Amino acid sequence: MKLVLFDIDGTLLWTDGAGRTAVYRALEETYGRAAPPEHEFDGKTDPQIVRELMERAGLSPAEIDERLALAIDRYVELLSSELAAGDHAGKVFPGIDALLDVLHEREDVVLGLLTGNVADGANAKLRAVGLDRDRFVVGAFGSDHASRPALPAIARTRAEAMIGGTLQGRDVIVIGDTPADMGCGRAIGARAIGVATGRYSVEDLEACGAAAVFADLGDTERALAAILGD
Repeated sequence: MKLVLFDIDGTLLWTDGAGRTAVYRALEETYGRAAPPEHEFDGKTDPQIVRELMERAGLSPAEIDERLALAIDRYVELLSSELAAGDHAGKVFPGIDALLDVLHEREDVVLGLLTGNVADGANAKLRAVGLDRDRFVVGAFGSDHASRPALPAIARTRAEAMIGGTLQGRDVIVIGDTPADMGCGRAIGARAIGVATGRYSVEDLEACGAAAVFADLGDTERALAAILGD
């Protein structure tokens, strides 16, 4: 049995900046202070992004914590509005639909999500591009833990409870588009597969020790072979 965990942004789909726009608006509304521009979001959880931005804006950890839950809730509301308004043209990356179809039908695969998005934000993004959330039977999200490296173990525990068995580390496969995705599963021995549909190149992801790297996931047979270890 394999647990196959997909990142969302830059891996499954692209929302043309809807998340970034929603975060900046939510933080200004919630904390009454504009967040600094040009901040790196890739490979981070939503709570981590909020903390980093508000620290850069001069708030103390206590001040950030006091309104963090409110900020996240407002972000999800604004994200849903941004996506529904059509100002951001979301799309699914090449090969994703076909690969998910194949994985979903296999009895030896548990399909899941591993993302820094909070769960409600993840659901909103999948909905916006027409990806079926119900295909992903387990997952770990930024709402589960603010540290990305903590998420693979959470997802594995949930998958083991569902199947009533144990998953070895190498049977957990993390698919993502950032160096953080390539490294987050090392603590449990997970394999990482990189896809260069985000901001990082094939060479960038190969340098992070990925088991395999693809320009995109358009070749279903090759991607499937890498995922299953064939």
